[in-house]
Amino acid sequence: MTLGIGTGSTARFFIDELAGKIAAGMSFRGVPTSNETNDLALAAGVEIIEPDASTIINLAVDGADEVDPNLNLIKGGGGALLREKIVANASQKFIVIADSSKRVAALGAFPLPVEIEPFAWALTVRAIHETVETLGFRPQKMELRIRNGVPFKSDGGNLIVDCALGAIEAPARLEAGLLEIPGVVECGLFCGMADIVIFGDGDETSIQQA
Repeated sequence: MTLGIGTGSTARFFIDELAGKIAAGMSFRGVPTSNETNDLALAAGVEIIEPDASTIINLAVDGADEVDPNLNLIKGGGGALLREKIVANASQKFIVIADSSKRVAALGAFPLPVEIEPFAWALTVRAIHETVETLGFRPQKMELRIRNGVPFKSDGGNLIVDCALGAIEAPARLEAGLLEIPGVVECGLFCGMADIVIFGDGDETSIQQA
């Protein structure tokens, strides 16, 4: 089967499990969502492919930073949200794996990542600020993501703005509003995309389905 393979600490556990399956004789083709995941999957023995128009991704597995009761997600803490959303959208089934602390009553405690074009980025940040205020939010903080003293860039070369907005009661409305802004490449709201979320809590798991 062809797998979409997510990015981040939880996805690394999934890749470790794939390595065990491959050692036992199974084989997988993978579409990784970041350069980091690409390297980890190759080391695990996954055949990496470059998808074309005929590629069918049977299953995508990824983590999440927050999950609400309707299985809406905030993702992008690892900086791979654009590629993660492309792969999740193209997959026949999208499964999220997360520890139970990621289950929330409403999204928004985790700052919302918004991926933006580097050109005139400050103008895009201003437009994001104006848009979220129009939608009824009072931004607590909105800052360019910095790593090692320099602006973080995604594998696609884009910048990320982390937006602390407070509780997001209507995530699909906010997602649509942000994606209308010129300069915004993608946002970390994944609304109506997850089919199943598997929560880990110690040695136990619980499953929530859409």
